[in-house]
Amino acid sequence: MKKRMPAIFFGHGNPMNALEDNPYSRGWASIGKVLPRPEAILCISAHWYVPGTSITANIAPPTIHDFGGFPEALYEMRYSAPGSAKLIQQVSDVLDFIPPALEHGWGLDHGAWSVLCHVFPDAEVPVVQLSIDRTRPAAFHYELGKKLAVLRDEGVLIMGSGNLVHNLHAYAWGKPDAKPFDWAQRFETQAKALMESGQHDTLLHYETLGSDAMLSIPTPEHFLPLAYVLGTQREGEKISFPIEGIEGGSVSMLTVQVG
Repeated sequence: MKKRMPAIFFGHGNPMNALEDNPYSRGWASIGKVLPRPEAILCISAHWYVPGTSITANIAPPTIHDFGGFPEALYEMRYSAPGSAKLIQQVSDVLDFIPPALEHGWGLDHGAWSVLCHVFPDAEVPVVQLSIDRTRPAAFHYELGKKLAVLRDEGVLIMGSGNLVHNLHAYAWGKPDAKPFDWAQRFETQAKALMESGQHDTLLHYETLGSDAMLSIPTPEHFLPLAYVLGTQREGEKISFPIEGIEGGSVSMLTVQVG
């Protein structure tokens, strides 16, 4: 019988973390060394935020460089993980009430590969991305996570990639070690307490949590991948935070692990 895989939300931060040796990239590498080897990875990235629910259907997903103004070395990076027809079918079966559209024009965006290049640097584990339907509320994405949770028992790593706190207007560009804003620290602390106590619904309705929350989540796309991961939590499973830190003053690098 397969060992149940954890589900993990990675705070991915600056794309340059793909190239840099820092506490976050080292932390991701450490996670890869202790994780059971997954059969495949289902990634929900903040950077595939579109109307509708789609799934990548490429046998060899391209590496997407969905950013601008970075060093040439970042654009030269490739993460050549294969796709997975098996996982596509598994997701389609679980989400048959939608069902996801097959998308051949998308691949692995930097929310996926900038982290996975450290977690599984050999790029041999198949990766499929699931889009985030921007027309739906957080509760919808949480419910999808609940449905997808069964895949953990099939050896699938469900991976969310975003940032709990993501305010680029306040970000200290070029100063990743800038002192965190008080509101960012307060909201991260509040969110961790809500997750640890199982108060998912309160966190999903972050709009009701005051100004710290609204400064931390001015737009939802970097928060929603966390909703999927929280939705996979089974009764009695613990939540842990293997990586912590706030980059540039206003971007939380918190990693949240279920199981």
